[in-house]
Amino acid sequence: MQNFFRFISLMALLWAASFSTAHADRIKDLTSMAAMRGNQLIGYGLVVGLQGTGDKKATFTSQSMKTLLNRMGLNQDNDIDKFSNAIASGSDELANVAAVMITADLPGMSKPGQRIDINVSAIGAASSLRGGNLLLTSLRGVDGQIYALAQGALTSTGIDAGGAGSKVSIGVTTSARIPGGATVERAVPNSFDKSDNVLLNLRESDFTTANSIMQAINTKFGADVANALDGVSIVVRAPMDISQRVSFMSMIENIDVQPGEPPARVVVNARTGTVVISRNVKVTAAAVTHGTITVSVAMTNEVSQPGAFSGGTTQGVQNAEIKVGEPNKPMFLFQPGVDLRQIVDAVNQVGATPSALIAILEALKSSGSLRAELLVI
Repeated sequence: MQNFFRFISLMALLWAASFSTAHADRIKDLTSMAAMRGNQLIGYGLVVGLQGTGDKKATFTSQSMKTLLNRMGLNQDNDIDKFSNAIASGSDELANVAAVMITADLPGMSKPGQRIDINVSAIGAASSLRGGNLLLTSLRGVDGQIYALAQGALTSTGIDAGGAGSKVSIGVTTSARIPGGATVERAVPNSFDKSDNVLLNLRESDFTTANSIMQAINTKFGADVANALDGVSIVVRAPMDISQRVSFMSMIENIDVQPGEPPARVVVNARTGTVVISRNVKVTAAAVTHGTITVSVAMTNEVSQPGAFSGGTTQGVQNAEIKVGEPNKPMFLFQPGVDLRQIVDAVNQVGATPSALIAILEALKSSGSLRAELLVI
Protein backbone atom coordinates (compact mmCIF):
# COMPACT_ATOMS: atom_id res chain seq x y z
CA MET A 1 0.00 0.00 0.00
CA GLN A 2 2.95 2.29 0.67
CA ASN A 3 4.10 1.69 -2.90
CA PHE A 4 0.65 2.81 -4.08
CA PHE A 5 1.06 6.24 -2.50
CA ARG A 6 4.70 6.53 -3.56
CA PHE A 7 3.48 5.95 -7.11
CA ILE A 8 0.90 8.74 -6.71
CA SER A 9 3.59 11.06 -5.33
CA LEU A 10 5.87 10.33 -8.30
CA MET A 11 3.05 10.93 -10.78
CA ALA A 12 2.21 14.20 -9.04
CA LEU A 13 5.81 15.40 -9.33
CA LEU A 14 5.99 14.44 -13.02
CA TRP A 15 2.67 16.16 -13.67
CA ALA A 16 3.79 19.33 -11.89
CA ALA A 17 7.04 19.30 -13.88
CA SER A 18 5.15 18.98 -17.14
CA PHE A 19 3.07 22.04 -16.27
CA SER A 20 6.08 24.10 -15.29
CA THR A 21 6.88 24.69 -18.98
CA ALA A 22 4.51 26.25 -21.47
CA HIS A 23 2.62 23.81 -23.63
CA ALA A 24 0.20 24.21 -26.50
CA ASP A 25 -2.69 22.19 -27.87
CA ARG A 26 -4.27 22.17 -31.29
CA ILE A 27 -7.67 23.78 -31.67
CA LYS A 28 -9.02 20.46 -33.06
CA ASP A 29 -8.17 18.80 -29.73
CA LEU A 30 -9.91 21.47 -27.66
CA THR A 31 -13.07 22.09 -29.68
CA SER A 32 -15.70 20.40 -31.82
CA MET A 33 -17.62 21.90 -34.70
CA ALA A 34 -21.31 22.45 -33.97
CA ALA A 35 -22.20 21.17 -37.45
CA MET A 36 -20.54 17.82 -36.59
CA ARG A 37 -22.72 16.98 -33.61
CA GLY A 38 -23.72 13.34 -33.28
CA ASN A 39 -27.25 11.95 -33.30
CA GLN A 40 -28.73 9.02 -31.38
CA LEU A 41 -30.50 6.19 -33.20
CA ILE A 42 -32.71 3.43 -31.80
CA GLY A 43 -34.43 0.35 -33.15
CA TYR A 44 -36.24 -2.86 -32.18
CA GLY A 45 -35.20 -6.21 -33.60
CA LEU A 46 -34.75 -9.94 -33.13
CA VAL A 47 -31.64 -11.97 -32.38
CA VAL A 48 -31.70 -15.60 -33.57
CA GLY A 49 -29.34 -18.54 -33.33
CA LEU A 50 -29.09 -18.60 -29.52
CA GLN A 51 -28.36 -21.88 -27.71
CA GLY A 52 -31.56 -22.11 -25.69
CA THR A 53 -30.98 -18.78 -23.91
CA GLY A 54 -33.70 -16.80 -25.68
CA ASP A 55 -37.04 -15.36 -24.54
CA LYS A 56 -38.90 -18.70 -24.75
CA LYS A 57 -42.46 -17.66 -23.80
CA ALA A 58 -42.37 -13.87 -24.34
CA THR A 59 -45.57 -12.77 -26.10
CA PHE A 60 -44.12 -9.74 -27.91
CA THR A 61 -41.27 -11.91 -29.25
CA SER A 62 -43.74 -14.40 -30.74
CA GLN A 63 -45.73 -11.56 -32.30
CA SER A 64 -42.55 -10.14 -33.84
CA MET A 65 -41.62 -13.56 -35.24
CA LYS A 66 -45.09 -14.02 -36.70
CA THR A 67 -44.94 -10.61 -38.39
CA LEU A 68 -41.46 -11.33 -39.73
CA LEU A 69 -42.49 -14.71 -41.16
CA ASN A 70 -45.54 -13.12 -42.80
CA ARG A 71 -43.26 -10.59 -44.53
CA MET A 72 -41.04 -13.42 -45.70
CA GLY A 73 -44.03 -14.95 -47.50
CA LEU A 74 -44.65 -17.85 -45.09
CA ASN A 75 -48.39 -17.24 -44.79
CA GLN A 76 -49.77 -19.83 -47.18
CA ASP A 77 -50.38 -22.60 -44.64
CA ASN A 78 -51.16 -23.08 -40.98
CA ASP A 79 -47.55 -23.25 -39.77
CA ILE A 80 -47.60 -19.73 -38.36
CA ASP A 81 -50.85 -20.32 -36.49
CA LYS A 82 -49.50 -23.57 -35.07
CA PHE A 83 -46.36 -21.73 -34.05
CA SER A 84 -48.37 -19.01 -32.26
CA ASN A 85 -50.60 -21.55 -30.53
CA ALA A 86 -47.56 -23.44 -29.28
CA ILE A 87 -46.22 -20.23 -27.73
CA ALA A 88 -49.56 -19.42 -26.12
CA SER A 89 -49.80 -22.92 -24.62
CA GLY A 90 -46.50 -22.51 -22.78
CA SER A 91 -44.10 -24.21 -25.18
CA ASP A 92 -40.47 -23.08 -25.31
CA GLU A 93 -40.53 -22.57 -29.07
CA LEU A 94 -38.60 -19.29 -28.79
CA ALA A 95 -35.64 -20.60 -26.80
CA ASN A 96 -33.33 -19.60 -29.64
CA VAL A 97 -34.85 -16.14 -30.28
CA ALA A 98 -34.61 -12.91 -28.24
CA ALA A 99 -36.21 -9.50 -28.64
CA VAL A 100 -33.63 -6.71 -28.39
CA MET A 101 -33.24 -2.95 -28.54
CA ILE A 102 -30.49 -1.55 -30.74
CA THR A 103 -28.85 1.81 -30.08
CA ALA A 104 -26.18 3.68 -32.03
CA ASP A 105 -24.51 7.06 -32.33
CA LEU A 106 -24.58 8.55 -35.81
CA PRO A 107 -21.53 10.85 -36.16
CA GLY A 108 -21.99 14.25 -37.71
CA MET A 109 -21.57 14.50 -41.49
CA SER A 110 -22.00 10.73 -41.92
CA LYS A 111 -22.82 9.81 -45.51
CA PRO A 112 -24.90 6.91 -46.90
CA GLY A 113 -22.87 3.75 -47.22
CA GLN A 114 -20.65 4.37 -44.19
CA ARG A 115 -20.59 1.85 -41.33
CA ILE A 116 -21.24 2.61 -37.65
CA ASP A 117 -21.04 0.51 -34.48
CA ILE A 118 -24.21 -0.59 -32.69
CA ASN A 119 -25.12 -1.82 -29.19
CA VAL A 120 -27.64 -4.63 -28.69
CA SER A 121 -29.49 -5.22 -25.40
CA ALA A 122 -32.06 -7.86 -24.48
CA ILE A 123 -35.45 -6.59 -23.29
CA GLY A 124 -37.21 -9.90 -22.57
CA ALA A 125 -36.40 -13.04 -20.60
CA ALA A 126 -33.27 -13.96 -22.56
CA SER A 127 -30.41 -14.99 -20.30
CA SER A 128 -27.62 -14.59 -22.85
CA LEU A 129 -27.06 -13.14 -26.33
CA ARG A 130 -23.79 -14.95 -26.86
CA GLY A 131 -23.50 -16.50 -30.33
CA GLY A 132 -26.62 -14.78 -31.68
CA ASN A 133 -27.20 -13.08 -34.99
CA LEU A 134 -29.19 -9.85 -35.37
CA LEU A 135 -31.78 -9.85 -38.16
CA LEU A 136 -32.15 -6.83 -40.41
CA THR A 137 -33.38 -3.91 -38.28
CA SER A 138 -34.07 -0.28 -39.10
CA LEU A 139 -32.61 2.41 -36.83
CA ARG A 140 -34.60 5.62 -36.47
CA GLY A 141 -33.82 9.10 -35.22
CA VAL A 142 -35.89 11.30 -32.94
CA ASP A 143 -37.85 12.49 -35.99
CA GLY A 144 -38.99 8.94 -36.77
CA GLN A 145 -37.00 8.71 -40.02
CA ILE A 146 -34.83 5.67 -40.84
CA TYR A 147 -31.15 6.65 -40.87
CA ALA A 148 -29.41 3.25 -40.78
CA LEU A 149 -29.97 -0.48 -41.23
CA ALA A 150 -28.38 -2.96 -38.80
CA GLN A 151 -27.60 -6.66 -39.14
CA GLY A 152 -24.84 -9.07 -38.23
CA ALA A 153 -23.26 -11.48 -35.76
CA LEU A 154 -23.09 -10.28 -32.15
CA THR A 155 -19.87 -9.87 -30.23
CA SER A 156 -20.48 -10.60 -26.53
CA THR A 157 -17.76 -10.82 -23.88
CA GLY A 158 -20.08 -11.80 -21.02
CA ILE A 159 -19.92 -15.33 -19.61
CA ASP A 160 -22.51 -16.94 -17.34
CA ALA A 161 -21.85 -20.55 -16.28
CA GLY A 162 -23.13 -22.68 -13.44
CA GLY A 163 -23.51 -26.18 -12.14
CA ALA A 164 -23.90 -28.20 -8.95
CA GLY A 165 -25.29 -25.21 -7.12
CA SER A 166 -22.44 -22.87 -8.14
CA LYS A 167 -22.60 -20.00 -10.61
CA VAL A 168 -19.95 -17.76 -12.14
CA SER A 169 -20.74 -14.56 -14.06
CA ILE A 170 -18.23 -12.41 -15.92
CA GLY A 171 -19.49 -9.26 -17.58
CA VAL A 172 -23.04 -8.82 -18.87
CA THR A 173 -24.41 -11.64 -20.99
CA THR A 174 -27.56 -9.80 -22.09
CA SER A 175 -25.70 -6.99 -23.83
CA ALA A 176 -23.52 -7.17 -26.96
CA ARG A 177 -21.99 -5.09 -29.74
CA ILE A 178 -21.58 -5.34 -33.49
CA PRO A 179 -18.60 -3.27 -34.70
CA GLY A 180 -19.60 -1.70 -38.00
CA GLY A 181 -22.94 -3.48 -37.71
CA ALA A 182 -25.08 -0.76 -39.29
CA THR A 183 -25.00 0.93 -42.69
CA VAL A 184 -25.94 4.61 -42.93
CA GLU A 185 -28.86 5.12 -45.31
CA ARG A 186 -29.66 8.80 -44.82
CA ALA A 187 -27.46 11.83 -44.12
CA VAL A 188 -28.42 14.25 -41.37
CA PRO A 189 -28.70 17.82 -42.72
CA ASN A 190 -26.17 20.26 -41.24
CA SER A 191 -25.32 23.92 -41.65
CA PHE A 192 -21.63 23.60 -42.52
CA ASP A 193 -22.07 24.49 -46.20
CA LYS A 194 -24.96 26.93 -45.75
CA SER A 195 -24.26 29.34 -42.87
CA ASP A 196 -22.03 32.40 -43.04
CA ASN A 197 -20.15 31.41 -39.89
CA VAL A 198 -18.72 28.26 -38.36
CA LEU A 199 -19.40 27.65 -34.68
CA LEU A 200 -16.72 25.99 -32.55
CA ASN A 201 -17.67 24.61 -29.12
CA LEU A 202 -15.12 23.88 -26.41
CA ARG A 203 -15.16 20.34 -25.07
CA GLU A 204 -14.94 21.83 -21.57
CA SER A 205 -16.14 25.31 -20.68
CA ASP A 206 -13.26 27.71 -19.99
CA PHE A 207 -13.18 31.48 -20.65
CA THR A 208 -9.38 31.57 -20.76
CA THR A 209 -9.22 28.89 -23.44
CA ALA A 210 -12.00 30.52 -25.47
CA ASN A 211 -10.15 33.83 -25.40
CA SER A 212 -6.86 32.16 -26.39
CA ILE A 213 -8.50 30.48 -29.39
CA MET A 214 -10.11 33.72 -30.52
CA GLN A 215 -6.80 35.60 -30.29
CA ALA A 216 -4.86 32.84 -32.09
CA ILE A 217 -7.31 32.81 -35.03
CA ASN A 218 -7.39 36.60 -35.30
CA THR A 219 -3.60 36.80 -35.14
CA LYS A 220 -3.25 34.45 -38.11
CA PHE A 221 -6.19 35.54 -40.30
CA GLY A 222 -6.90 39.13 -39.23
CA ALA A 223 -9.01 40.98 -36.71
CA ASP A 224 -12.68 40.11 -36.22
CA VAL A 225 -12.42 36.77 -38.03
CA ALA A 226 -13.23 35.02 -34.73
CA ASN A 227 -15.42 36.20 -31.85
CA ALA A 228 -15.93 34.44 -28.53
CA LEU A 229 -19.60 34.32 -27.54
CA ASP A 230 -19.00 32.92 -24.04
CA GLY A 231 -16.82 30.38 -22.26
CA VAL A 232 -17.90 27.63 -24.67
CA SER A 233 -18.55 28.97 -28.18
CA ILE A 234 -16.37 30.80 -30.73
CA VAL A 235 -17.89 32.07 -34.00
CA VAL A 236 -15.56 32.08 -37.01
CA ARG A 237 -16.26 33.83 -40.32
CA ALA A 238 -15.51 31.38 -43.13
CA PRO A 239 -15.44 31.53 -46.96
CA MET A 240 -18.71 30.65 -48.72
CA ASP A 241 -17.05 28.45 -51.34
CA ILE A 242 -17.17 24.93 -49.90
CA SER A 243 -13.66 23.96 -51.06
CA GLN A 244 -12.15 27.12 -49.58
CA ARG A 245 -14.15 26.59 -46.39
CA VAL A 246 -12.76 23.06 -45.96
CA SER A 247 -9.22 24.33 -46.51
CA PHE A 248 -9.80 27.24 -44.13
CA MET A 249 -11.10 24.96 -41.34
CA SER A 250 -8.14 22.64 -41.89
CA MET A 251 -5.76 25.51 -41.15
CA ILE A 252 -7.77 26.63 -38.13
CA GLU A 253 -7.95 23.23 -36.44
CA ASN A 254 -4.15 22.87 -36.61
CA ILE A 255 -3.41 26.20 -34.89
CA ASP A 256 -1.64 25.75 -31.56
CA VAL A 257 -3.05 27.67 -28.58
CA GLN A 258 -2.20 27.95 -24.91
CA PRO A 259 -5.27 26.59 -23.06
CA GLY A 260 -6.28 27.70 -19.58
CA GLU A 261 -5.44 25.41 -16.69
CA PRO A 262 -8.34 23.19 -15.58
CA PRO A 263 -10.11 23.97 -12.30
CA ALA A 264 -8.96 22.36 -9.07
CA ARG A 265 -10.77 19.05 -8.84
CA VAL A 266 -10.59 15.80 -6.89
CA VAL A 267 -12.32 12.80 -8.48
CA VAL A 268 -13.07 9.81 -6.25
CA ASN A 269 -14.32 6.43 -7.45
CA ALA A 270 -15.91 4.97 -4.32
CA ARG A 271 -16.28 1.50 -5.86
CA THR A 272 -12.64 0.95 -6.78
CA GLY A 273 -10.95 3.30 -4.30
CA THR A 274 -9.36 5.31 -7.12
CA VAL A 275 -8.53 8.94 -6.31
CA VAL A 276 -7.35 11.45 -8.94
CA ILE A 277 -6.16 14.86 -7.71
CA SER A 278 -5.57 17.67 -10.21
CA ARG A 279 -2.51 19.88 -10.05
CA ASN A 280 -4.23 23.02 -8.73
CA VAL A 281 -5.75 21.46 -5.61
CA LYS A 282 -4.92 23.47 -2.48
CA VAL A 283 -5.73 22.96 1.20
CA THR A 284 -6.00 25.66 3.85
CA ALA A 285 -4.64 25.20 7.36
CA ALA A 286 -6.06 22.00 8.86
CA ALA A 287 -5.04 19.22 11.27
CA VAL A 288 -6.00 15.66 10.33
CA THR A 289 -5.81 12.32 12.10
CA HIS A 290 -7.24 9.03 11.03
CA GLY A 291 -7.54 5.80 12.97
CA THR A 292 -9.83 2.92 13.82
CA ILE A 293 -10.72 1.13 17.04
CA THR A 294 -10.50 -2.68 17.04
CA VAL A 295 -12.55 -4.72 19.50
CA SER A 296 -11.76 -8.46 19.82
CA VAL A 297 -13.70 -10.95 21.93
CA ALA A 298 -12.12 -14.33 22.76
CA MET A 299 -14.40 -17.06 24.13
CA THR A 300 -13.01 -19.87 26.34
CA ASN A 301 -15.13 -22.87 27.31
CA GLU A 302 -14.21 -24.73 30.55
CA VAL A 303 -15.78 -27.52 32.61
CA SER A 304 -16.43 -27.15 36.37
CA GLN A 305 -16.19 -30.47 38.24
CA PRO A 306 -18.01 -30.86 41.60
CA GLY A 307 -16.14 -32.03 44.71
CA ALA A 308 -16.04 -35.67 45.73
CA PHE A 309 -19.24 -36.94 47.43
CA SER A 310 -20.74 -33.41 47.13
CA GLY A 311 -23.67 -34.56 45.09
CA GLY A 312 -23.12 -31.75 42.58
CA THR A 313 -23.22 -32.00 38.79
CA THR A 314 -20.65 -31.10 36.17
CA GLN A 315 -21.31 -27.63 34.66
CA GLY A 316 -19.93 -25.90 31.61
CA VAL A 317 -18.41 -22.46 32.22
CA GLN A 318 -17.92 -19.92 29.42
CA ASN A 319 -15.32 -17.20 29.88
CA ALA A 320 -14.93 -14.15 27.65
CA GLU A 321 -11.85 -11.98 27.25
CA ILE A 322 -12.42 -8.60 25.60
CA LYS A 323 -9.60 -6.45 24.25
CA VAL A 324 -9.91 -2.98 22.79
CA GLY A 325 -7.11 -1.78 20.58
CA GLU A 326 -6.67 1.65 19.05
CA PRO A 327 -3.67 2.23 16.76
CA ASN A 328 -1.45 5.19 17.46
CA LYS A 329 -1.99 7.23 14.32
CA PRO A 330 -0.06 10.50 14.24
CA MET A 331 -1.85 13.74 13.41
CA PHE A 332 -0.51 15.69 10.45
CA LEU A 333 -0.86 19.41 9.89
CA PHE A 334 -1.64 21.10 6.57
CA GLN A 335 -0.17 24.56 6.24
CA PRO A 336 -2.16 27.15 4.25
CA GLY A 337 -1.89 26.64 0.48
CA VAL A 338 -0.18 23.25 0.40
CA ASP A 339 0.02 21.59 -3.03
CA LEU A 340 -0.64 18.11 -4.36
CA ARG A 341 2.76 16.63 -3.46
CA GLN A 342 2.47 17.74 0.16
CA ILE A 343 -1.05 16.34 0.47
CA VAL A 344 0.01 12.91 -0.79
CA ASP A 345 3.16 12.89 1.35
CA ALA A 346 1.19 13.75 4.49
CA VAL A 347 -1.40 11.02 3.89
CA ASN A 348 1.40 8.58 3.04
CA GLN A 349 3.08 9.22 6.42
CA VAL A 350 0.12 7.88 8.40
CA GLY A 351 -0.16 4.80 6.15
CA ALA A 352 -3.72 5.52 5.03
CA THR A 353 -5.38 3.14 2.58
CA PRO A 354 -7.21 4.41 -0.53
CA SER A 355 -10.53 4.15 1.33
CA ALA A 356 -9.05 6.14 4.20
CA LEU A 357 -7.80 8.77 1.76
CA ILE A 358 -11.34 9.12 0.40
CA ALA A 359 -12.68 9.63 3.94
CA ILE A 360 -9.98 12.25 4.64
CA LEU A 361 -10.75 14.19 1.45
CA GLU A 362 -14.49 14.18 2.16
CA ALA A 363 -13.84 15.42 5.70
CA LEU A 364 -11.57 18.20 4.41
CA LYS A 365 -14.25 19.27 1.93
CA SER A 366 -16.93 19.30 4.65
CA SER A 367 -14.71 21.42 6.89
CA GLY A 368 -14.13 23.95 4.12
CA SER A 369 -10.38 23.35 4.01
CA LEU A 370 -10.27 21.70 0.57
CA ARG A 371 -10.06 24.34 -2.15
CA ALA A 372 -11.29 22.12 -4.95
CA GLU A 373 -14.36 20.51 -6.40
CA LEU A 374 -14.87 17.03 -4.96
CA LEU A 375 -16.56 14.60 -7.37
CA VAL A 376 -17.57 11.16 -6.05
CA ILE A 377 -18.53 8.70 -8.80
